[in-house]
Amino acid sequence: MSWVSNNPSASQEAARQQFLTFQLDGTEYGVSILSVQEIRGWAPVTSIPHQHEWVLGVMDLRGVVVPIIDLRRRFNLSPAKFGPSTVVIVIRVSTGVSERTVGLVVDAVSEVYDIEANALRELPDVGSGAASEVVRGLAHTDGKTVILLDAMRLAMQNC
Repeated sequence: MSWVSNNPSASQEAARQQFLTFQLDGTEYGVSILSVQEIRGWAPVTSIPHQHEWVLGVMDLRGVVVPIIDLRRRFNLSPAKFGPSTVVIVIRVSTGVSERTVGLVVDAVSEVYDIEANALRELPDVGSGAASEVVRGLAHTDGKTVILLDAMRLAMQNC
């Protein structure tokens, strides 16, 4: 008797990754779901003097002081008022030596996509800029292009 598994093989799993997508100024971005610790509604933060303009401040997250980054400001996008759909995506990355937790303020969370490794495209050379420094690649899914961000670079370069 033969048995066929409906579960993808390890190689298929390695070839596919999940990304949490979110909106910024009408454009959809994504970050690896493995780096997402939690999603929180917007709440005021404690300002810290002499920070980059995109660092809104810090918040206490169960005893951990977390810097909060406004991605609109970081990417030089037009400012927007925070509303009911504004959220903070808390990401955590590890370098093997240290761990970093950062909150990213975004307009709204969209959904989670499974993206095949072969669907990932390199960002064309568009000059230097804050966004291109942290872009992992582009993916076309559900009839739209999603800009995939590198969580490690976002967390390590912003504060």
